[in-house]
Amino acid sequence: MKRKFPNLCKPIQIGNVVFKNRMFSAPMGGTDIPEDCTIGPKSTAFYELRAKGGAAAVTVSECVVHPKTEHSHAFRLDPKVLGSMASFAYTADAIRRHGAIPSVELSHAGQFSGTYLIDKEEKRQIEQWGPSAGVRHDGVPVRELTEELIREIVEAYGATAALAKRAGFEMVMVHGGHGWLINQFLSPYYNKRTDKYGGSLENRVRFAQEVLDSVRAAVGPGFPIEFRMSGAEFFEGGYGLEEGIEIAKLLESRVDLLHVSAGSYLTGFDITHPSMFREHGCNVYLAAEIKKHVSIPVATVGGINDPYMMEEIIASGKADVVEMARALLADPELPRKVMSNREDTIVKCLRCYTCLAERVATSTRRCTVNPLIGRELESRDIVPVTVPKKVLVVGGGPGGLQAAVTAAKRGHRVILCVASDELGGILKGERAIPFKYEMYELGVTLGRQARQLGVEIRLNTRVTKEYAEQENPDAVIIAVGSEPIVPPIPGIGGANVIQVTDYHHQKDKVKDSVVVLGGGLAGCEIAVHLAREGKTVHLVEMRGELAPDANVRQRPILLREIDKCGVKVHLGHKAVRVTEEGVVCAHEGKETLIPGETVICAAGQRPRRREAEELLDTAPFVAQIGDCVKATTITNAIYQGHHAALDI
Repeated sequence: MKRKFPNLCKPIQIGNVVFKNRMFSAPMGGTDIPEDCTIGPKSTAFYELRAKGGAAAVTVSECVVHPKTEHSHAFRLDPKVLGSMASFAYTADAIRRHGAIPSVELSHAGQFSGTYLIDKEEKRQIEQWGPSAGVRHDGVPVRELTEELIREIVEAYGATAALAKRAGFEMVMVHGGHGWLINQFLSPYYNKRTDKYGGSLENRVRFAQEVLDSVRAAVGPGFPIEFRMSGAEFFEGGYGLEEGIEIAKLLESRVDLLHVSAGSYLTGFDITHPSMFREHGCNVYLAAEIKKHVSIPVATVGGINDPYMMEEIIASGKADVVEMARALLADPELPRKVMSNREDTIVKCLRCYTCLAERVATSTRRCTVNPLIGRELESRDIVPVTVPKKVLVVGGGPGGLQAAVTAAKRGHRVILCVASDELGGILKGERAIPFKYEMYELGVTLGRQARQLGVEIRLNTRVTKEYAEQENPDAVIIAVGSEPIVPPIPGIGGANVIQVTDYHHQKDKVKDSVVVLGGGLAGCEIAVHLAREGKTVHLVEMRGELAPDANVRQRPILLREIDKCGVKVHLGHKAVRVTEEGVVCAHEGKETLIPGETVICAAGQRPRRREAEELLDTAPFVAQIGDCVKATTITNAIYQGHHAALDI
C-alpha cells in the first residue's frame, strides 16, 4: 500500500520504545475525577478512544506529584489510596492494548494550584507556593518554596514516575511549560530567587534538571522521558524564543523528546491552545527553531488538524512528532484515517473551545463535533441492528447529517431530504468567513460520510406531511433547523440590509462601512471578519454586553479580537429604523444615527416549529432535534442527532 503521508506514518524510536507513527495524543485532563483523584472509568474510556483511533502515544493528564504544595483536583498516583494504582494500571492497559504507548504527565501548578476547582473562593483560599514570594496577578499571596520543600518536590517527581512505570505506563511527560511550577522557575518573571535556583539562566534551569535527574533515576535508562516546555512565554517579563533555545540545550541530555508548546497561564488560552482567530500551526516555528539546536527528537503542538500540514512539518524537518489534543477529540480516528488514506473523512476540530468550557461548566468533557466525547462508556460502539428500518431524515444541517450517518452505520436504510440544493444547513454560510471555514467543512465532511455509507440524499426536496406518509418510513428524524429573526423595524427589508446567514451569497454587496445589528456570537464574529477585511464596522447591541451566548473560554478571546480589530461597539442601543445612511437607534432617551452603507442583521434565530409540527405523526417513531426544537448550538444538534439515530 502506498501511503499519502509517508513521513507522518513512519515509526519513530524514542529511548528504547518504538512508536508506530508520528501522531501523538497530547495531554488532556480526564472526564471524571472522583474525590480520591483516582482515574475513573469514564476517563479510562476517554483515553482509550484515542488509542483505538490509531494515535502512537496517549498521554494522561495531569498527575499531581506533590499534593502537600499542589492542591489541584487532578489525578494523583498514591499507593496509600485504595484503587489508585489499579486505576492507573487499568488505564495504561486500555491504551496499550490498541498498540499505543501509554504516557502520563507529571505536573505541579506551583502558584496556580487549584486547577479544576469550580469554587473560586476555595481557589483563593488555597496556600500557593512558587519559586519566589509575592502577590499573584489576581491578588493572591504566594509563598516562596524553601530548599527543603524543593527537595521534597524533586523526590516526588521521581517517586511518581516509578509508580507510573509500575502501573504499566511506558513513557512519562514532565510538564515544564504554560506557567506551571517548572516553568515558573525557568521564567525571569516569576523567579526572583538569589540562591542557586535563581538569577542566571543556568540557575533557573537547575530545578528542571534536578526533577529530570530524579525521574531518570526512578525509571532507568531507555525509558522515554518527554519534557513539555514553552518555546516562548509571550508576555512582558517572560522569556522569548532565544532563551527558550538555551533552556532546551541545557535540558536535552536529560530527556528523550522535547515537546515544544507556547505561552503561559498569564497569556491565556489563545496562545497555549490557539483559537480560531489564529493560523493553524502558528506555534510550529518555535519547535522548528529549537530543533536546529538540539540533537534529540522534537514534538510540536497547537491548533494542528490537517494531515497535509502535518506531513509537511515532518517531511521538512520542522519537528519529528506532531501532537494533538482538540483535533483528536473532534476525530479520535484521525491517525487511523491518515494511515489508511481516508483523510477526506476526517472531522476537523473547530477550535471553538467547547471542550475546555465544559470542564468549567460541568466538570466533564464535551466536543461540538463528536457526540461520544465524555460519554464514551454510554456510546462506546455503534451496534448494527438485526432488523433494518426505513429512516427518513428531514433536514441536512449538522444534526440531520449526524443522525443520517449514525443511522446508516447501524444498518438502517436512510433517506435524507433537504429543501435547498446543498447540504450543511446553517453551516453553509460559514464558508465566507475564513476563521470559521471548518464549520462549513463539517457539513461537507458529514455529507461525504453519509454518501459513503449509502445514505440516499435528495436535494431540493421539501418534505410535507403528504410526502412523508407516501414514503411510509419506520422512523422520521425532524431536523428542519431555524430561520433568521427579522426585527419588525422600518427599513429592515431595504436593499442595503443583508441577513448574516445569507452573507456568503451577498458578500460582494457589502460596502466599506458596515453596521452589524446584533451583538450575539454570530454578530460579533461577522464584525471581526469585516473589520479584518479593512471595513469600518459598528456593532450595535440593545443589551449591556456582547456575546453572552459564547462559551466561557471563547468569549474573552472574541472580545479581545473585537477590540484589536477596531470594531466600534454600541451597547444599550435599540434599533428604531434602518435608513440608507445606517441604523437609527434609541439610547438613553435620545435617537442617534449609527452610520453605515451596509447593514448586517444578526438578530438571532427562531425554530421552524410549523414545519416540524406538520411531521409529528408521519411515522411510528418520530424525533425532533436541534434548532427546530430550540435555537441552540452545533454541539446540541449533533449530540441529539446521534442519539435519535441510536434510539431507532
